[in-house]
Amino acid sequence: METIKIVIAGPRGRMGKEAVALVQDTENFSLVGVIDHKYNGLSLSEIDGFSNVNVPIFTDIKEAFEETNPDVLIDLTTPETGKYHTEIAIEHGVRPVVGTTGFTKDELERLSVLAEERKVGAIIAPNFAVGAVLMMKFSQMAAKYFQDVEIIELHHDQKLDAPSGTAAKTAELLTTVRESKKQGHPDEKETIQGARGAEYDGIRIHSVRLPGLVAHQEVLFGGNGQMLSIRHDSFNRASFMSGVKLSVDTVMNLDVLVYGLENIIE
Repeated sequence: METIKIVIAGPRGRMGKEAVALVQDTENFSLVGVIDHKYNGLSLSEIDGFSNVNVPIFTDIKEAFEETNPDVLIDLTTPETGKYHTEIAIEHGVRPVVGTTGFTKDELERLSVLAEERKVGAIIAPNFAVGAVLMMKFSQMAAKYFQDVEIIELHHDQKLDAPSGTAAKTAELLTTVRESKKQGHPDEKETIQGARGAEYDGIRIHSVRLPGLVAHQEVLFGGNGQMLSIRHDSFNRASFMSGVKLSVDTVMNLDVLVYGLENIIE
């Protein structure tokens, strides 16, 4: 089995720490460096919590690529940093596996064109939890039969974007099979602005941000005399690592950009 050389961006974050552990524990994965906004030139082993991980830290992504010549970049940073890193990785022939959200349709289109031009595989996933992807798929199936639907997504209070990438992706998937419909009473008025949440083609999306949460989403479908609820809960960030591993293995055989883990799950 060929060894896959990996650089991780954001190793000190909660997701990043899990990714470092994943790479260290996977036989054919080799961590060759990390990208961090601090500690340039140090070894990761000099940072608390990483005593056995002797790889260099870079603050400059281009320098990291030139020095380590990796096959894959795992990026678990912030939306703006993730967008920048994705573009630089593709330009350097490094396959990005990106778990940050907030990419617009225009940005995804531009990166798709770049990946196709360079023949470099890339995977951008709003959610790496396999259960969350199945929740989205099952919701898409249900939307063929229920037009009235609302999405409630719940995350920790340090999340920067709302709604979550998972909620936005879910709504997008639902619209592929659901006829456009403005829900609720036609004369409905919000007495407090925002009470009905965001709207995506008539679908209402509600974002909850509270300490103690990790990543949770419920999709509610209503019909005459019935309600269908499809829910997924991630209780810790280890839940995302099976999807990260699948993405790293898969991206090595791609030469285009794939958005959404549902596109690589059989």
